[in-house]
Amino acid sequence: MADVLYHPASYKDPSGFVFTSNGKIFRQVNKSYREDYDLLLSSGLYKELSEKKFLVTHQEVSENLTQTNEWYKTLSPEHLPFISYPYEWCFDELKDAALLTLKVMKISMKRGMILKDATPFNVQFLHARPIFIDTLSFEKYEISKPWIAYRQFCECFLFPLLLEHYRQIDTQKLLTVYLEGIPAQTTAKLLPRKSLLNINILLHVFLQNSVAATAAPTNSRRITDFNPNKLLRLIDSLESTIRHLRFKTTVRTTWNNYYEETILSQEYLNKKEHIFREYIKDLQGSKAIDIGCNDGFFSKILAEYIPNVIAVDFDSQCINRLYTETKSLLNKNILPLCVDLTNPSPSVGFNHAERESFRERAKSATAIALGLIHHLVLSKNIPISGVAKMFADLTTDTLIIEFVPLNDEKAQLLIANKTKYHVPYDSTTFELVFEKYFAIEKRATIPGTERILYRMRIKS
Repeated sequence: MADVLYHPASYKDPSGFVFTSNGKIFRQVNKSYREDYDLLLSSGLYKELSEKKFLVTHQEVSENLTQTNEWYKTLSPEHLPFISYPYEWCFDELKDAALLTLKVMKISMKRGMILKDATPFNVQFLHARPIFIDTLSFEKYEISKPWIAYRQFCECFLFPLLLEHYRQIDTQKLLTVYLEGIPAQTTAKLLPRKSLLNINILLHVFLQNSVAATAAPTNSRRITDFNPNKLLRLIDSLESTIRHLRFKTTVRTTWNNYYEETILSQEYLNKKEHIFREYIKDLQGSKAIDIGCNDGFFSKILAEYIPNVIAVDFDSQCINRLYTETKSLLNKNILPLCVDLTNPSPSVGFNHAERESFRERAKSATAIALGLIHHLVLSKNIPISGVAKMFADLTTDTLIIEFVPLNDEKAQLLIANKTKYHVPYDSTTFELVFEKYFAIEKRATIPGTERILYRMRIKS
């Protein structure tokens, strides 16, 4: 029997599950899902969705790797370079994932199938576009029945987007609390009165909340007179509502116009870029992470050399702007994510294992951290030793990091109203501490500044 490890997040659906065998990911289709899986293929739905790149492709494996009696098929799915979660997505990533789910739903109905669930955990991002990953989410469409996943779709997609649109509440913070989606009752209380003027919001939020509050606690109620036309109108209403929602960037954030409002502007960037390109031209590995990516200037340069770049920042406005820009780039191998490295996504879910922590997922051959360390040490009060350990945990090979001295303009702004911070804070201390984990290969002072750019290799 092969070395089989069941994925801790794949336990809720009796139709099948995800597992690894000898380090490779597989999905088992159980006998209970046999008819629906066969229909997925025979109806042409799988072919259409995969050709449109709406659904991950897979190859069938004839072997029962798990040696279980429930086995019907083994699937070897398309490899995804990185798994992210909805509470790490910016507004437009969640919006695009929602619209993809509705597209998949419409196509499924034409092929005689329907989505039995509508959670954003069924979606990932590949080449700057969302892709559906749960092959077992489809079942035969019974035209007299309503969409059982309607409420789940609203709670997981529509309601967070509405709250960010109307209240400028970051969806990431909401979804870390409401992992299963935001209830209609909570959404109705938080939305402003003016949202009542929108007939679609009145239907999907306030009417749904009213029905949920008055419904009898029984499953004996039957919804009659439902048909495909009504369901399509419901989906069109959801789609129209979501398409008109916008991410508002009127709020000033830490990184807005960061470079434009400092003397360290274009000349500084050009000189730093020159050194940076020298440091990365011989990098190895298929994945890199840009920590504190800001507007993604260096993420885009890194993406010229590395197949997969994860660009993270706590500022959702920067990440949203980078995501929308990445969609228009020729090179789409950047995945922007909203992550605060001082409070990253933890391991959550059943037995604290259902969703891996960001650190477990993000470990990369290369990590870069430019214009960041002074924020961590001087603003967040993290000792240099803690910063060094964090980067060692995220890097398997190379670290490119910029040291910003205390007398730097940006560092001085951070300590302007502080009387205490971790000292000593200087390049000598920085090097001594980082050399516990890394060997310094290169160092260069950025001309016109006292900032130093380092290239380091992690010690074995």
